[in-house]
Amino acid sequence: MSSAALGRIVSLVPNATEILFALGVGDRVVAVSHECDYPAAARALPRLTASALPAGLTSSEVDRAVSGQVATGRSLYALDRDALAELDPDLIFTQDVCPVCAVSHDQVDEALAPLTSCPHVVSLDPSTLGDVWADIRQVGDLTGRAEEARSLIESLEERLLKIRERVANRERPRVVALEWLDPPFLAGHWIPEMIEAAGGLDIAGVPGGDSRRVDLAAIGELDPDVIVAMPCGFDEEGSRRELASLVGNETWSALRAVRTGRVHPVDANGCFSRPGPRLIDGIEHLATLFHS
Repeated sequence: MSSAALGRIVSLVPNATEILFALGVGDRVVAVSHECDYPAAARALPRLTASALPAGLTSSEVDRAVSGQVATGRSLYALDRDALAELDPDLIFTQDVCPVCAVSHDQVDEALAPLTSCPHVVSLDPSTLGDVWADIRQVGDLTGRAEEARSLIESLEERLLKIRERVANRERPRVVALEWLDPPFLAGHWIPEMIEAAGGLDIAGVPGGDSRRVDLAAIGELDPDVIVAMPCGFDEEGSRRELASLVGNETWSALRAVRTGRVHPVDANGCFSRPGPRLIDGIEHLATLFHS
């Protein structure tokens, strides 16, 4: 199918939404997920999804609820099938990399099964920074913005090179990144690469691998120089509030990073959790945190 035929786009993942707008095709996006809040124009679009979890849960309650939903095969998200059918999109973006993060490809397929139309469904499932660049290229090809995608990738790679040059001769702090705090989850996928590019040494995460549940005792054994708190779904202020729940915990308080004031809450949603162009902003921020 030609890119010209893929006129009406539904994006059910925030990273796809950010890429589409960055490539200049935001005007062709007719609906998004409830989590698509960047850029500002995306917030004015119809929302086709909602969380299946009740509001007001603590982090530990969210973890238990998520584990229960996943164990039983139930989705964490509701998808408005009627609205999706009425919009009759030509192209839909979804994901399968994380059952906790967004509506899955299978869920979209089930919603489309009764329809007579046959939209093109694309799953963006990156694990590394290279995969993210490949997703940008794929979105560009599908929307007739291949040249814009190439230019965007070049600009991101130029910024990445400048960061690497800036930190090349600096001593690398030993870093642990946490993408959830209660219970702790060690960040994986593209995060270890981001830490390395920013001049740090990720002593726990596996580049391109899944995030991993640990306990505070395991983090105590690692005793990192720096801890970056990036709980998925939170901005910087939200990450700071989540950290407050650990105040008074003896194991946490004994960590070198805590004792030396090198625990940094960051904007997970904006610059770390969503594999799109703003990951470079996250790397720049980490370089400043590590080497200011």
